[in-house]
Amino acid sequence: MAKFELKMPKLGESIIEATITRWQKKEGDTVKEDDSIVEIATDKVDSEIPSPIAGTIISVLFNEGDIVPVGTVIAIIAPEGETIESIAPEKEVKEVAPEPTKNIVPEKPISETAPIVEDLNNIAANKRFLSPLVKSIVKKENISEAELNNITGSGLDNRITKDDVLAYIQGAKQKTTNEIQAPKLEVNLANGDQIVVMDRMRKLIADHMVLSVKTSPHVSSFIEVDVTNLVKWREKNKDIVLKRENEKLTFTHIFIHALAQALKDFPSVNTSVDGNNIIFRKRINIGMATALPSGNLIVPVIKDADKKSLLGIISTTNDLANKARNNKLQPDDIQGGTFTLTNLGSFGSLTGTPIINQPQSAILAVGVIKKRPVVLETPEGDVIGIRQIMIASLSYDHRIVDGAMGGLFLKRFAELLEGFDINQAI
Repeated sequence: MAKFELKMPKLGESIIEATITRWQKKEGDTVKEDDSIVEIATDKVDSEIPSPIAGTIISVLFNEGDIVPVGTVIAIIAPEGETIESIAPEKEVKEVAPEPTKNIVPEKPISETAPIVEDLNNIAANKRFLSPLVKSIVKKENISEAELNNITGSGLDNRITKDDVLAYIQGAKQKTTNEIQAPKLEVNLANGDQIVVMDRMRKLIADHMVLSVKTSPHVSSFIEVDVTNLVKWREKNKDIVLKRENEKLTFTHIFIHALAQALKDFPSVNTSVDGNNIIFRKRINIGMATALPSGNLIVPVIKDADKKSLLGIISTTNDLANKARNNKLQPDDIQGGTFTLTNLGSFGSLTGTPIINQPQSAILAVGVIKKRPVVLETPEGDVIGIRQIMIASLSYDHRIVDGAMGGLFLKRFAELLEGFDINQAI
C-alpha cells in the first residue's frame, strides 16, 4: 500500500548533511499537513521539517543527535486513510535506510596523507565527527590528531566546524608551533554571580566575530545624513503600503534599496579577499542583521537587491524577518551575502562600529533618526531649521578598501537618502 518517505531536505548548495536535534513527533502520532515533525541543525542555521501530508508516523529511522546526509529517508508516514498494518514493517524500512554519516577513510590512502588518515581514524574512534569539508581542510593544512584535540568545537555536541578549524589555523596552530602560551584571563566570581553556558548559536557568533577581527584590519568612517524628506515620505505612504500590499514599510527597506544602488556605483566595496586576490562580486546580496527573541543574531540575505524594486525589497525583507523570528529560515536564506546592513537605530543607538561579516569587505550601520537644529543655507542666507538627522557608519577591511573609497561610498549612500523625492509614488 501507499506510504510516504520523509527525507532530509536539500538545505543549500554547500550543505550535505544535518543533525537531528529534536523529534517533535513520535511513532504513532498523527500529523496534519505542514505540522512540524523534526528540528534539525547545520553549521549555519537551525530549522524544522514540516510534514508534506496528513497521516500517521509509523517509523522514525534516526535518533536525536544523528548526523544524516541530505536526501536520506528519516521517517515513514502512512497517508491519511491508510491503515498502519498495510504499510511495510519498521524493520524492513530500516534495512534500506542509509546509515548516518561516518568518518569514512579510504581503504588505501596515499602515503602523503597516511599520518592524517590515521589521526582521523583515531578521532572517529573517539566519536568526534568531522564533515567532509572539515576533513579536507585538516588534510590540506596537515593538522595532527593532537592539534585537533585542542580545538574546541562550536557545533552541536562540541562538533568541530569549518570556522573552528580556520580560527585555529589563524591563531592556535601558530601559537603551538612557536610554543607560545598566552596568559589565561581569570574571571573572579562574586557572591550571586550566575554562570550560563553559551548556546550553540552564541558560540558560532562569538567564533565568527573573533575570526573577523583577526582577519581584517577594521577602519570605520561616519557621516551625518539629513533624512527629513525620507521621514515625510514614509509617513505619507506607510498606511498605503499596509492597506494595498499588506506589508509594513520601515526605514530599513529604504536603506537597503539605497544601499543596493550605492554598491552598484562603487563595486570595489562589494568585494572579498582570497589570499592575494580581490574578488569583485557580480551579485549584490545584502545581509540584514536581525535580532532573535533568544537574544542571538542572524543575518538573512536579500539576494540580487539591486534588481528589486522598493516593493520587492519590502516583501523579501519582511518575509525573511518573519522566518527568522519563527525559526523557519533555511540555510540558503543566510548564505551568499556580499555586504551587510545593521540598523542600530532600532534599539535607540546613535551609531556604532560593527564587525565585518566575513568574507565580506564592509558592513554599514545606521543609527536612530532624531530631530536636531541644523544650519541651512538659503538664497537669503543661513537659517536654523529642525531636521531629521541620522548617523551612518561604515566599517571596512583596510586591506582592500582605503579611507577615500570608504568615504566616497558613504557619501553616495547619504546622497541617495537626502535626495529622496517626497512626491515619488510607490
